[in-house]
Amino acid sequence: MDERRLKSLLAAVKAGRVSVEEATGQLKDLPFAELGFATVDTHRSVRFGFPEVVLGGPKTVEQLVGIVETLAARKQTVLVTRLQPDKAARLTTRFPKAVYHPVARILHWPQGRKHRAGTVAVVTAGTSDIPVAEEAAVTAEAMGATVRRIYDVGVAGLHRLLKRREDIQDAHAAVVVAGMEGALASVVGGLVGIPVVAIPTSVGYGASLQGVSALLTMVNSCASNVAVVNIDNGYGGGFYAALISRTRGKR
Repeated sequence: MDERRLKSLLAAVKAGRVSVEEATGQLKDLPFAELGFATVDTHRSVRFGFPEVVLGGPKTVEQLVGIVETLAARKQTVLVTRLQPDKAARLTTRFPKAVYHPVARILHWPQGRKHRAGTVAVVTAGTSDIPVAEEAAVTAEAMGATVRRIYDVGVAGLHRLLKRREDIQDAHAAVVVAGMEGALASVVGGLVGIPVVAIPTSVGYGASLQGVSALLTMVNSCASNVAVVNIDNGYGGGFYAALISRTRGKR
């Protein structure tokens, strides 16, 4: 249940079209649904505007089926992240309306009302950063954002980025994904006047320390509009940028 359906239900009770007992039946598991192995937060879409997102990798197929069925029964959008292809194949067989995005490793099943957000530019330093960038892009799209993909424009060839500056500036928020030394986030932050969500990746050679070097560079950015999420956290970066973009037209 989302906010719109909750208001509709309460209006129906007020108008006498739905009894208190019927409404109680629909609301009795509104805060959460207990499955034994999981306590699904079915209230999150009311509080937050988007349902609970499921981390798929560590869970069994049986656990995922139970969680997806719980969300689907309540007409809530399903988003399963970090999902392996073999598990995705079994879930899409069980739920044929769900779509698996293999590069992003995300299973998406849109349900209920269509979520709305603004425009998010997803920018990568290199082609090797695309899997993390796609996780961010698909997440933002699931939240209703229009995503503008701008890939392989790292600082080693700065002219590539400068050509796309206006495309980034015209968005409501940008996600910048970079490994190696992670300098791209600061460069983008200095070129555009919008919020920049930086995602360090584990792409790089020995001294990149599996993304720690890029993380430290981004955290130490002198560009005041740059905020940073964790290493390889495409989901977190895409989610946060989509939230920012909801305020489109208010800046």
